Amino acid sequence: MTLPPEAKGSRLDKALTEAAATPGLSRSRIRALIEGGAVTRLSRPGGTVTDASGKVKGGEVLRIAVPPPLPAAPEPEDIPLDVVFEDAHLIVVEKPAGMVVHPAPGAYTGTLVNALLAHCGDTLSGVGGEKRPGIVHRIDKDTSGLLVVAKSDAAHQGLAAQFAAHDLERSYAALVWGRPDRSDARMAGLPAVSFEPGWVRVETTIGRSRTDRKKMAVNINDGRRAVTRFKRLADLGPCSLVECRLETGRTHQIRVHLTHLGHPLVGDQTYGRQRTPPTSLPEPLREALSSFPRQALHAKSLGFVHPVTKEDLRFESDLPDDLAQLVKALT
Repeated sequence: MTLPPEAKGSRLDKALTEAAATPGLSRSRIRALIEGGAVTRLSRPGGTVTDASGKVKGGEVLRIAVPPPLPAAPEPEDIPLDVVFEDAHLIVVEKPAGMVVHPAPGAYTGTLVNALLAHCGDTLSGVGGEKRPGIVHRIDKDTSGLLVVAKSDAAHQGLAAQFAAHDLERSYAALVWGRPDRSDARMAGLPAVSFEPGWVRVETTIGRSRTDRKKMAVNINDGRRAVTRFKRLADLGPCSLVECRLETGRTHQIRVHLTHLGHPLVGDQTYGRQRTPPTSLPEPLREALSSFPRQALHAKSLGFVHPVTKEDLRFESDLPDDLAQLVKALT
């Protein structure tokens, strides 16, 4: 399309919205297309345009490559699953780092839900809603570990009730910077911190950050109560291996709480501050710490009452290879 002369000085997303005037191409949709690399400037050199707020010149010629519509519901995909337990009502899997749990903007395929639909077939269809079938809890894309998924309505309702009542056991292994314990004066002085036998307890509210809507933050006035307990398992040079247990399950809870305490996760690009490993470490180890490609967090145990059979179920997971190798190198 060619932008009219009066568009000069307007934001790109606003100018394109007015010029397109097409149902389905709202300003937010056009902004997403721009940021996704779907808009190209043809009238002068520069190619792909990705800045939605950039100013335009009247008479510019641009092309919007609108992708085909996505299916309303996720499609089954033949993706291997690491199944820990399965019966007619639920399935426990070990999610690898890098896999998104359910389709969302930017990740409509290759998700755990796509894999589960292929593995479980019709038994998963519609349980808990067609867009997130069977999903009763999530872990972040770059967090590895155990996840339980419902295969029947009875299991979905029962598991959801246990999560709401905080009746499940969920523990995580985390590799953090520094040495969090009672002797850490900064941490101990925070009003959010209290000490229990063997554990450090952190309680704050967690809500969407006021300054970065992609991040979560503590002590948000309209945030939700969040409680994490942790204990240090091992001192590993400039780092510590800690166990974290969730009482609540807020978005990014462990990552936000540990950063609030001054001990962010190794590899956390969103919440962790850039750390320079000590020069006393061998260079290969310093490089391994600096370049670890994800937050060093693993959902290592999961315990709950089977919502149908009423059995007590508990599952343990070993550290994945990438995290296990880093811990071994630090030992």
